Formats: sequence, structure tokens, C-alpha cells
Amino acid sequence: MEVVIEMTLPRDAESAPLVRHTLDASLRGLGVASEIREDIALALGEACANVIQHAESSKEYEVRAHMDGLKCVIDVIDGGGSSDAAVWKRGGRPLPVAESGRGIQLMRAFTEDLDISDRADRNGAIVHFEKSLAAHRD
Repeated sequence: MEVVIEMTLPRDAESAPLVRHTLDASLRGLGVASEIREDIALALGEACANVIQHAESSKEYEVRAHMDGLKCVIDVIDGGGSSDAAVWKRGGRPLPVAESGRGIQLMRAFTEDLDISDRADRNGAIVHFEKSLAAHRD
């Protein structure tokens, strides 16, 4: 089974729990183990928190998730401001983001293939990460 979720969310604190719960329900429906779902929720929460706190020039942000039973691929896309990729990382070291500067380290520790890049078509950044689902089932 394949599940695709695309959400455009207001840049406010209430939006992060909504997207985390929506994604978790889909992962639970696919039979993904709770430990893996928790890792994904943590990384997603960190990415959303950074957009909410720092993407001043945007009123909205996007979350796109693709789950195919083997892996979960997530993109959190902001509309610009101080969370552009250049600001997310400086010389390979993370800037202060969610959770008092530990956001990128947490995302890196709990996911695979973390990449933060500038949007090609306009201002903003894309936080991309993946998490394997295949070996971990409830």
C-alpha cells in the first residue's frame, strides 16, 4: 500500500500537532512499529517548529509525506525568511532551531538521508528526510 499526504498549514503552533497526528495515523495503519513512528514524529516536530518560529515572510508552510511500506519520505517546505537553508546550517554546523539548537542533531539522529536545501523556484528551504519502515512492524 502507498500513502501520500500533502498539507498546506498555517505557520502557527497549532499546526504541528495536526500534521504529526495525521502522519502517525497513516503509519499506524500501515503497521509501523511505535518506536519508528515516534522517531518520525520527533523529526517532523523539529522541522515544523523551526518553520513556525523562523519563516517570518511566510504565512503558510507545506508538509509532503510519502509512505510505501518500506520507507517514509518527508519534505517540510517553508516560504522563506530566516530558515532558508543557508541559515539552517553554517559551515556544516546547525544554527539554533527548535529545542534550543538541537533540532538538526535530533533530526539527523532519528532519521536517514537528512538534507536541507534552498527552494529552486522561490525563497525558502526544504527539509527532506527519510526513515526505513520495512524491518520494524508492530
